[in-house]
Amino acid sequence: KHDMGEAAALEKDGVERDLQLELAAQPQALGEDLRLVRREWPTDIGPVDLMCKDEDGQWVAVEIKRIATMEAVEQLTRYLERIRLDPAMSGCRGILAAQKLRPQAATLADARGILTVEVDLDALRGRREPDLTLFR
Repeated sequence: KHDMGEAAALEKDGVERDLQLELAAQPQALGEDLRLVRREWPTDIGPVDLMCKDEDGQWVAVEIKRIATMEAVEQLTRYLERIRLDPAMSGCRGILAAQKLRPQAATLADARGILTVEVDLDALRGRREPDLTLFR
């Protein structure tokens, strides 16, 4: 009998997959003028969700979670260590994007120079009603 647990664990949570697709399409939603270079950028310890370049041409690795925990910060830290081994990418910085940020995760990320961004999937999809609608 094949154990689906392991395969399922490798599959991204649906929300995370949707967030990745939306942010890949509009990386500037992360609050900067970012340009997507590639989704699922490979490192020797696993893929980073999005690899972008900022307006100065610097590399930015983006890890996307439904809920950003301290483990997510550790994961992105490990990816950044691997990516920065390439001299051409030694200045790569990280952004942890999530629907919800745990306070401890935000503190740890800040201490490590990783930017955290809370993103709203509905807003990214353009489905949410604006808070204030004039001329109803």
